[in-house]
Amino acid sequence: MLGVLGALGDDIHEFYQAALYSMEIIISEVTVKEAAPAAPRRPEWLKARIPGGETYARLHGIMRTHGLHTVCEEARCPNMGECWNHGTATFMILGDTCTRSCGFCAVKTGRPEYGLDWDEPRRVVEAVERMGIRHAVITSVNRDERKDGGAPIFAETIRLIRERVSGCSIEVLIPDFKGHEEALKIVLDAAPDILNHNLETVPRLYRTVRPQANYRQSLEVLDRSKRRGMRTKTGLMLGIGERMEEVVEVMKDCRTVDVDILTLGQYLQPTKEHLPIDRYVHPDEFAELKRIGLELGFKHVESGPLVRSSYHAEKAVENK
Repeated sequence: MLGVLGALGDDIHEFYQAALYSMEIIISEVTVKEAAPAAPRRPEWLKARIPGGETYARLHGIMRTHGLHTVCEEARCPNMGECWNHGTATFMILGDTCTRSCGFCAVKTGRPEYGLDWDEPRRVVEAVERMGIRHAVITSVNRDERKDGGAPIFAETIRLIRERVSGCSIEVLIPDFKGHEEALKIVLDAAPDILNHNLETVPRLYRTVRPQANYRQSLEVLDRSKRRGMRTKTGLMLGIGERMEEVVEVMKDCRTVDVDILTLGQYLQPTKEHLPIDRYVHPDEFAELKRIGLELGFKHVESGPLVRSSYHAEKAVENK
């Protein structure tokens, strides 16, 4: 009897996890729909140029040819054209369906109907080569239905880029892997240049903004990565209901685990179904937070209304 239960262990675990995540998604979607009214009028400083031009069109075609996803497109990033034209792109691996339902994110939510795509790392590397990428950022959806969270695909993508694209630096923007140390170890063993894990918001707002995550667990991901010798990075969205003093406290928490790089940007509501904007943070406030961040000891700080996690990411590699 025990042998039968042991053989069924993984299946039972996956069934239980799937049921749990489905419940979390439903609960968090209800929270989003009951959120506050629409945001105020968008100020002038938040107007971004629509991506276009021959270079952008060529790179977009390469992405489609290789059947790849970028968080630039999925998350509707306002800096997509600028970053692609400057040799930085953020590839989203492990498919396009996320097992979580964060209130701020435009990526599709659900239970993935597929396993790991072991050909995906090869396609990413071919796109990196053809696009002439100098700094590749690799991120992913959450794959919480898997014990390893898809970490082996991260590791294989890093390995292939190292092997085939000389001079290309690699940054990974990883999920928390539900706190599983072995999944994190798989990524760290592949030795990316930068290990990024975004805290996204202040602890008080986690239940609404990141209902399936835990602030202390995310800090632990950054701490473990630093203790393995990684150059670490994190980011927060502003204008979602936080107070400035709370942001500074999070920045201090990051420095207690020796985070090197910080990004701060304005939250923009992807659709009316997502969390509303509480306020538009003025550029002067972003400038003040950058000053505080550098004073606290961050080696590099990107802080501004249109800043996103991978904005000017290549500069963080240069400023060691």
